[in-house]
Amino acid sequence: MASPRVLAIVLAGGEGKRLMPLTGDRAKPAVPFGGIYRLIDFVLSNLVNGGYLKIVVLTQYKNHSLDRHISRTWRMSTMLGNYVTPVPAQQRRGPHWFAGSADAIFQNLNLIDDEQPEHIIVFGADHIYRMDPRQLVAEHVESGLGVTVAAVRQPRSLADQFGVITADDSGTKIAKFQEKPTDPPGLPDSPDEIYASMGNYVFKTSTLVRAVTEDAMDPTSRHDIGGNIIPKLVAQGQAGVYDFSRNEVPGPPGREIAYWRDVGTLDAFYEAHMDLISANPAFNLYNREWPIYTLQDPWPPARFVGGTEGVTGHAVESMVSDGVQVAGSVERSVLSPGVVVGRNARVEGCVLLDGVRIGQDAVVRNAILDKNVVVPDGFQLGVHDKDADLKRVSITDEGIRVVAKGTTLELP
Repeated sequence: MASPRVLAIVLAGGEGKRLMPLTGDRAKPAVPFGGIYRLIDFVLSNLVNGGYLKIVVLTQYKNHSLDRHISRTWRMSTMLGNYVTPVPAQQRRGPHWFAGSADAIFQNLNLIDDEQPEHIIVFGADHIYRMDPRQLVAEHVESGLGVTVAAVRQPRSLADQFGVITADDSGTKIAKFQEKPTDPPGLPDSPDEIYASMGNYVFKTSTLVRAVTEDAMDPTSRHDIGGNIIPKLVAQGQAGVYDFSRNEVPGPPGREIAYWRDVGTLDAFYEAHMDLISANPAFNLYNREWPIYTLQDPWPPARFVGGTEGVTGHAVESMVSDGVQVAGSVERSVLSPGVVVGRNARVEGCVLLDGVRIGQDAVVRNAILDKNVVVPDGFQLGVHDKDADLKRVSITDEGIRVVAKGTTLELP
């Protein structure tokens, strides 16, 4: 049996307000992650590893760095008709931007007409996970349903952050779909868990085109796939559920089976980085059988140099990218390319993005520093109480200090 014709659409137009200041001048999917990657690299790697090589990325807010990253990194063989192409909002249907994820697809139905696929993958652009999408597509095709929604088990206490799925008795069709409910029932085999929508869908082409076209005519709709399209298809008996825990990816797994993280908040972004660096990481970036692809600029290797009084630059339980220079102490941290840690400085529990400079004898703890932040000699961040640090930086609910791109901190 021939493989079905499949087009992949990646929704990358999210504004990412909860990730401010990291999204101050970049789209959420373009936010750096894990030292050398961008968030969008994870979904694109999953699709490419799965053999889906016709990919459209719908963009909208502050999309320049995202478009540039895709154009520089994600080059396919044009001879074979493959591509990853960013498509910004073009106002094809009138003088307005995308009003929601369903409207984004409606405004780009010409892309579907051009390819004439039998099925359409619609994935989000800003989650951290590995997934073989072929298994989701195969189950969807076999079901004959209009849409199949990928679901991941999450704590019931987090239900108000997700679309929550209740499966029917067979466990294969969706009986009920609730958008961010406050008190949903737990799973029959695990009362403290729910099925959360991953924001990953596979549609029959005819079903998706009809659904977004009808939705565009509804003035009361928010034009959202999760909030409007899926509930209607559930009501029509046309929605199936795919349990992500059954997805098998080749190569060594991380500590957590079916690892999936929504990094929509600064605390979640920080915690996902901490998942990478333990001796037995929850998410294993070193699986070469299902690699995460990205563009690596020509940095020299990282180097560790001597400090003063016999103290040698070192890093433990950390990820250190190319181009990093360490003359101090680094613990439980992720250092992106070009970071410099000065003599006898201490960096503990931090995420440092490209080009951050930590001055001599400085101390930085439990912090996210965006690109090109400068911490002067002797500065202390995350050492004193919140009130002292709040005068200079923002602080998350979990106490993580966050410094905006290009900031030079000043001594009191």
